[in-house]
Amino acid sequence: MKERYDELIRLIEKANYEYYTLDNPTMTDREWDNLMSELLDIEERYPELKRDDSPSQKVGGEIISEFQKVTHKVPMFSIADVFNESEIVNFIEKIQKEYPNANYVCELKIDGLAVSIQYENGIFKSAATRGNGTIGEDITHNVKTIKSLPLRLNENVTVEVRGEIYMPKKAFNKLNEQREKAGEPLFQNPRNAAAGSIRQLDSNIAKQRGLDAFLYHVPETTRKTHYEALMDLKDWGLTVNPNIKVVHNIEEILDYINYWTIHRAELPYEIDGIVIKVNDIHMQRELGATAKYPRWVIAYKFPAEEVKSKLTDIKCTVGRTGQITPNAIFDPIRIMGSTVRRATLHNDKYIEEKDLRIGDTILVRKAGDVIPEVVGPVISERKGTEVKFIMPDTCPICNTPLVRTNSGIDLKCPNDNCPARSIESLIHFADRKAMNIENLGERIIEDFYNMDIIKTIPDIYNLKTKKEELIELEGFGAKSVNTLLDNIEKSKENSLEKLLFAIGIAGIGEKNAKVLAKKYNNLDKLMDASIEELTAIPDIGPILAKNIYSFFKDEENIELINHLKSIGVNTEYLGAKTIENPNLLNKKIVVTGTLNKYTRDEIQALIEQNGGKWSTSVTKNTDAVVVGENPGSKYDKAKELNIPIWSEEDFEKMLNI
Repeated sequence: MKERYDELIRLIEKANYEYYTLDNPTMTDREWDNLMSELLDIEERYPELKRDDSPSQKVGGEIISEFQKVTHKVPMFSIADVFNESEIVNFIEKIQKEYPNANYVCELKIDGLAVSIQYENGIFKSAATRGNGTIGEDITHNVKTIKSLPLRLNENVTVEVRGEIYMPKKAFNKLNEQREKAGEPLFQNPRNAAAGSIRQLDSNIAKQRGLDAFLYHVPETTRKTHYEALMDLKDWGLTVNPNIKVVHNIEEILDYINYWTIHRAELPYEIDGIVIKVNDIHMQRELGATAKYPRWVIAYKFPAEEVKSKLTDIKCTVGRTGQITPNAIFDPIRIMGSTVRRATLHNDKYIEEKDLRIGDTILVRKAGDVIPEVVGPVISERKGTEVKFIMPDTCPICNTPLVRTNSGIDLKCPNDNCPARSIESLIHFADRKAMNIENLGERIIEDFYNMDIIKTIPDIYNLKTKKEELIELEGFGAKSVNTLLDNIEKSKENSLEKLLFAIGIAGIGEKNAKVLAKKYNNLDKLMDASIEELTAIPDIGPILAKNIYSFFKDEENIELINHLKSIGVNTEYLGAKTIENPNLLNKKIVVTGTLNKYTRDEIQALIEQNGGKWSTSVTKNTDAVVVGENPGSKYDKAKELNIPIWSEEDFEKMLNI
């Protein structure tokens, strides 16, 4: 039986290598399924035969309670970014001063998550994230489910290999389609989806997400060149990106960059730049590294992708506060891995300044690679048939005459009972940043509102009385309904700031909600606060103070609060108390770019906990900017204003961790 078991492993490994690494399958899916079934059957009947490198280990099912810390034997440095030709030339000229005969390897910069993988005697042992470069997190249980990654190498080597875990475009689109149907928030791009998937505690989830990996580095290679080390990776059975190229001068580097700038959209995965490495390993080690970056490698980052489309219409939506927002509707286009059909135009002044007209050919990009933004019209392609847009005089939903807000810029529907305002208020209440009721997404709320199932916030918490009715709805079932009801009950345990943001006090965002929750600790104390007392709070001011005071004096709002209290919704602040860290106390800090170790929410919470204030825009009053990957215009503004720029590692030093 052992001979047959070992033979099955060999056959399945060979089929996996041909399918995932060589892209040249020689076995049908039915044949592969039969072999795997036989393997699993033997392992069930003869558990003593089961090997660590068995293909059954990729099936998933392992669940961990938390991520363990892993110290990297060799630090995982970040790579310095450059953004234009002159910076590339400067890098090459510095290298050539010391090494006139140096050549380089150009590689595609895969938009994913860096990973370190350990093999012992050819057997997969462990995997870890980059973390802060010195300490990462153990993600072994998820990484071993990646189908293209062998659990046994072709040679019995003990080695650390590094690479990038990513989500192919096809898998990303499929995942978002599933989440949309389930009413769950969509991932903004494949990188975020990959990062979120690899940090799941349940490996079944990671396995289902269709992750893949390219390997590109052997930290302790004995080879003379980086290219030879890449060939070792291939010989061992690991997947190396096929588009690597050895180049000898700046002209060849720029040709490589220009080619992939044009052809990047044709790839089945996202790339956000080109990595340029000194090829000679001895030169690499002599060049060494600064405190942050190796001196022998740079990453050229592509500029924000701009795509043409046809502006077919401008439609206005009504927000939860009644604000009217015009939205550009254009022919569907793909940008940065996702399909985009619309983008906000903010207000009529914004439209006028950009001189946008219905029928225009427009340029669209993703601001910060996330939010769709209309750059402007392509004036040279106008035909004279384009039509200027005029903002409506009445609400597009309830026909109530619109009024200008106090700013004089925005239009507002003054009808508190406008159906659009009610729906938006409910969507806002359930949002992740508010009460965080998972599975109660925008589409489900709209459907429930139109079916008279949810009309008010209390109706959300009364859904448990309509359980049987919900189960009978198309697209629902006992399991999904129970999950939704559990999530609604769980939301009652949120800290006070979540509730303050959720109930929709005019002008109070999640940041000011946190300020108020920390200041008063419980809702009753806040409700009793005077305008003068509220005005004295930093970041509140007289207008917001009046809004807060008026909200809690309104009879309907008092009734809502009393009802939420009666059903057990928490009204106490549960967050961490502020630490008066002298490095951050009262400093205004902006966070930009894609962070490796923290989510945006986590790093903003740390800023607040240490006495600092986070902001979304860089001004002369900004004290520091924390920069991740692909930082964009905020990074440029900070350099222009000579504002201190911190890496994640710099930020952690300020926290004394």
